[in-house]
Amino acid sequence: MTRPLLYVIAAAIVVATGCTRQAPAPQSSPSSSTPFPAGELVDLSHAYDSTTLFWPTAAQRWVLNKEAEGETAGGYYYSANNFASAEHGGTHIDAPVHFARGKLSVDQIPLESLMAPAVVIDVTQPSAQSADYQVTADDFQRFEQQHGAIPSGSIVLLRTGFASRWPDAVRYLGTAERGEAAVAKLHFPGLHPAGAEWLVSNRAVKAVGIDTASIDYGQSKLFETHRTLMGRDIPALENLASLDRLPPTGAFLIALPMKIGGGSGAPLRAVAVLPTR
Repeated sequence: MTRPLLYVIAAAIVVATGCTRQAPAPQSSPSSSTPFPAGELVDLSHAYDSTTLFWPTAAQRWVLNKEAEGETAGGYYYSANNFASAEHGGTHIDAPVHFARGKLSVDQIPLESLMAPAVVIDVTQPSAQSADYQVTADDFQRFEQQHGAIPSGSIVLLRTGFASRWPDAVRYLGTAERGEAAVAKLHFPGLHPAGAEWLVSNRAVKAVGIDTASIDYGQSKLFETHRTLMGRDIPALENLASLDRLPPTGAFLIALPMKIGGGSGAPLRAVAVLPTR
């Protein structure tokens, strides 16, 4: 059998069986399909240091002990420290398991829940008038009248203006006292339980953040807002900073906590990417 005839027979078999082979489609890299947002970066986190504020009942506050610092026998500089901290202090995340049995711990929160468009609700005026102010559904609805509906999949940030009082415990928390008795003296704004219920029932948000020590206001006894959010596996971001630098809409939030296995909370480094003009 001649070689040209072999080619003809082979081509006929391919056509008859439909086994034509196509070159694989080019695979797009993650960087090309999901580019990092362009824009100025804003750090929304307070530093952990000797001034960091904690809940009055926290037995462990921030401690940084130097293990080594200086020139070594090998002729090079070396520094290393040990640290200890409560989960819930400074800029941190409350994982759903903090107030909801069986819900997500810090290490189980999907990364997608911690990276999303940011919506900033400005309640600085009523918060300045009353340290016990609670954000309501009316605040959300007023925002939506001006800026449109809170988008599904966003992270809602409540700007009370209290970050400007950090780290003055008396002005920020309402008291500098420690211990159980000090809890009754806490005064700072938060999200009203009914407002939290409206938000999670009507808008599919990924997380809620605030620039105070708790998503519940200081005088809360039952922590109903925590329970409303976390019962639906929605984490809270607390003690945020620099929310005044964010626009009402258009910024992108990246809020990554320390990955503590089984943790009910963790220190948080939150960063916003501002929209480009």
